[in-house]
Amino acid sequence: MTDPEERTPLDGASELGDDWRMLGDAPTAWFDAPSLAAGATIVGRIAELMPGTSLPDIDLRPDGLRSRVGTGGSSGIGAGAETAAQISAAAGDLGLVADPTALQTLRLAVDTAARHSVMGFWRVATSYEPDGATVLRDPLRRDPTIRFDERDDLPALRSRFHVDVVRPPEAVEAVRANLGQEPFGVYGLTLADTEGNEADLVPGDLLGDGAGATDWRVVFAAIAYYPTTEPAQACALATAVAGLADDAGVPLLIDIRAEGVTLDSGKDLWEDVEQPGGSRFPDLAARIQSAARDLGLIADPDHLRFVQFGLDVVDIPAARDFWTAVLGYRHDQRPGVTDIFDPRRLNPEIIFQDLAATDERRRQRDRTRLELLVPADHARTRVEVAVAAGGRIVDDGEAGCCVLADPEGNELAVRWI
Repeated sequence: MTDPEERTPLDGASELGDDWRMLGDAPTAWFDAPSLAAGATIVGRIAELMPGTSLPDIDLRPDGLRSRVGTGGSSGIGAGAETAAQISAAAGDLGLVADPTALQTLRLAVDTAARHSVMGFWRVATSYEPDGATVLRDPLRRDPTIRFDERDDLPALRSRFHVDVVRPPEAVEAVRANLGQEPFGVYGLTLADTEGNEADLVPGDLLGDGAGATDWRVVFAAIAYYPTTEPAQACALATAVAGLADDAGVPLLIDIRAEGVTLDSGKDLWEDVEQPGGSRFPDLAARIQSAARDLGLIADPDHLRFVQFGLDVVDIPAARDFWTAVLGYRHDQRPGVTDIFDPRRLNPEIIFQDLAATDERRRQRDRTRLELLVPADHARTRVEVAVAAGGRIVDDGEAGCCVLADPEGNELAVRWI
């Protein structure tokens, strides 16, 4: 493979500073932080400096925050340099240190002979928006991007990858009606595009029975979304929620955008949250809802969505070991659960399902595959870790890309700039 460590950390974008790396077209940084409240302080400082309604994408986590500049438009490296410098300065004032090894983005690529119709299906199924002629993107930039590559030599059988999309029940019903499909499959949830690529579209539910948490929906995770009209609103909500979550000892995920703020428990984590006095997660959700209402904010459930990837394999432990190693994920330790997850909850979960050793799909290259974007100066390490975990290099002929395969031939393209 081309040695990525011969490239500069930002590949010509050094004006952004050493804290930042390019992931796709977005300069990105991660800063370690001791709490949600400490990270929210940076949001407040940036909100004071940003003009009009602009705000970088910031994902607050209990142990730090990720920021991406220029993601809401085509501002580019030069326009993002000032914002990046402001964020780095705010982090430095608080004693927070950047960690480029934490940076990565996972996305899906689909090979198709009929891009227009296939993209049309996935646009409806996910409620994503087009980003050019070949890409669909979550408008809030939380869930993984999907790219569609036209090919004539498609494998005949469906892929071993599939996508789970969990949304409020009214959104699921609207998608089914729009596509004109009756769901099928073992659980009666599966829809398929014109080439047989599958999505399990799963209806969520309300969070509990009380009136105090009606803003929240359970879509595998308990999530609420509050649109905002200016950075100060987003900052005020993020600060209030961070304080409530820290006080309750709950590792809430707080994703701040110029358009609004998404609050997320993480997959299944809302179910077992104990708080002081023995209260449960819905009680925290009710306090958060009250804080949002005090700020004049109204929840919008239409934007709620949970996306994860499923992979059919014969040897689940071997495949799981490969994917956890290359992605830096962890095993979900609950009995009978095969999930692996990003410890910072910034990238989608992957679940593993049993595949018969005689299944003919094992003999073909998948039409869908995952792609991992990493900083250029850490790409070699990722490839070496993947090979050590039982993977193999399939193709390293493209500049800035190395295609790997897990022990059963399922592919992951590691990409860098």
